[in-house]
Amino acid sequence: MAAAAAAPGAGEGSAALPAQPLELKSQFRTREGSYRLLGPEPRPRAGPAAAPGPSPPAAGPGPAAAPGPAALPPVRLSMVRLTLPPAEEPGGPAERSRVCFNLGRELYFYGGAGSGGRGSRRSLDLHKPIDKRIYKGTQPTCHDFNQFTAAADTIALLVGFSAGQVQCLDLVKKDASKLFNEERLIDKTKVTFVKWLPETERLFLASHASGHLYLYDAEQPCGAAAPQYNLLTQGEGFSVFACKSKTPRNPLLKWAVGEGALNEFAFSPDGRSLACVSQDGCLRVFHFDSMLLQGMMKSYFGGLLCVCWSPDGRYVVTGGEDDLVTVWSFAEGRVVARGHGHKSWVNAVAFDPFTGAAQSPQPPELSGGEEEDEPPDPLTRRSPAVTYRFGSAGQDTQFCLWDLTEDVLYPRLPLSRARTLTGSADAGIPVPGLPRSLSRSNSLPQPAGTGSARGPPPDVPPGLSVGRFATLTLQERKGPTGAEKEHKRYHSLGNISRSGEKPPGGAGPRGRLDTAKVLGTALCPRIHEVPLLEPLVCKKIAHERLTVLLFLEDCIVTACQEGLICTWARPGKAGLSSQNGGSPSGTVV
Repeated sequence: MAAAAAAPGAGEGSAALPAQPLELKSQFRTREGSYRLLGPEPRPRAGPAAAPGPSPPAAGPGPAAAPGPAALPPVRLSMVRLTLPPAEEPGGPAERSRVCFNLGRELYFYGGAGSGGRGSRRSLDLHKPIDKRIYKGTQPTCHDFNQFTAAADTIALLVGFSAGQVQCLDLVKKDASKLFNEERLIDKTKVTFVKWLPETERLFLASHASGHLYLYDAEQPCGAAAPQYNLLTQGEGFSVFACKSKTPRNPLLKWAVGEGALNEFAFSPDGRSLACVSQDGCLRVFHFDSMLLQGMMKSYFGGLLCVCWSPDGRYVVTGGEDDLVTVWSFAEGRVVARGHGHKSWVNAVAFDPFTGAAQSPQPPELSGGEEEDEPPDPLTRRSPAVTYRFGSAGQDTQFCLWDLTEDVLYPRLPLSRARTLTGSADAGIPVPGLPRSLSRSNSLPQPAGTGSARGPPPDVPPGLSVGRFATLTLQERKGPTGAEKEHKRYHSLGNISRSGEKPPGGAGPRGRLDTAKVLGTALCPRIHEVPLLEPLVCKKIAHERLTVLLFLEDCIVTACQEGLICTWARPGKAGLSSQNGGSPSGTVV
């Protein structure tokens, strides 16, 4: 395993870099033990000459000639695991990994063993790329492997670009490459996120800065003319269209979601629901097959940039320009907690599926002395213990870990009151272990209203029993039914009203609620109206903004905008071998 891998030109440094760089953390401790950075400690880099190691390959113009890290598309990392027959790897691991990493106009590909299981002592080999691609005239912005079809003879990868195109290539079959939206007739804005549909071979989604989301079939053409659409269904805040064509062509579907860019989306673990976050500050969760809006949440301020689901599909966590991480309950349709620890925008959030109630004991400070011979209490629901671990990475170069515990999920209130947002008395009930005040940050406005009344929770449609969408039958899609809830569009809360008045229910022009009236409702509770989490860990680990956060079985992977990938060994995994022992400051690829 490599501790760090740096790309060429990853040292143009922003103008805000201090003359005396702050010390970067190389380890941190949680209740389960110490996490350690494998190999050398990361340090600021003044340019390509500041990093000893192999010379970068002269394969063409690289990002060294491009603008600095702040002007490049966000660095992203994708990984796929290949399960190989034991006969092909005698005595070796039965699982291999491939990693894709973008920086500027280049894509880098790495290989390695599995996640550390099956007896393997290496997780990822980030020492030297096994392949590299350079693009001219455009820049890769996002990518995704197809885990469902990945095998020794095929590794399908989607790549989205700043000019709007989407490429589907195969890392094994070099000549099998397809380009979608090549003439930019479908959408002219940059691709913000791409994702294969779960457990499908050909279908994938691509979101754009236009706020549109497109469903593609990798085996169908895009057509020589701009597509024409028929409206399938719509609600206030979203519309879904089908491509009007006598023969099958891409895109199969077009979603218009919110206002501004659609920054990221994520499928629920069961593959049935799709969570989208947009620049208008809204989280929208759709049932994908029926295209119904299942729930909605508004950021405290500004746009939402990232989203993820808990491993059991019960909770959605978002991060964005309000410097907060927000935990939203999918089942209850409400915000259950916010976390404040970052001093700037939150770029990445992810749950840790390997740390939780089943993997580690409840923290001592939460258990106290009441657990001995305590009779079960159905109101407080203290048995079994519930703990979710998730992480966040931000533009403040800080990495945070958070624990979502039963004290927050199930407050000591009657269930009839705990499942609602009404009642002014709820706001005054202290929650153990939560901070009393919120410190000021760079982007977060300070609430001025003192009212504690809240609006009613949104009506969340019951769970739909539509099967998995391995195939899509467009003829079965109908317009909105009477059971579909009417939802409104909302703007960013950049100018929050200081009056503290509650929304009278009146809508603004074109059916949109006044942004000043959203604050304090179920869509966007005030800061003091929901539990405020403090980070379990909050450490500065980079000199450029963090953009990648990935939890593996034996390590945590982070990456920053200057192109430095770091792996953090979990407690008890520090013996994992490192692949870059000869390079004291990472590997220049």
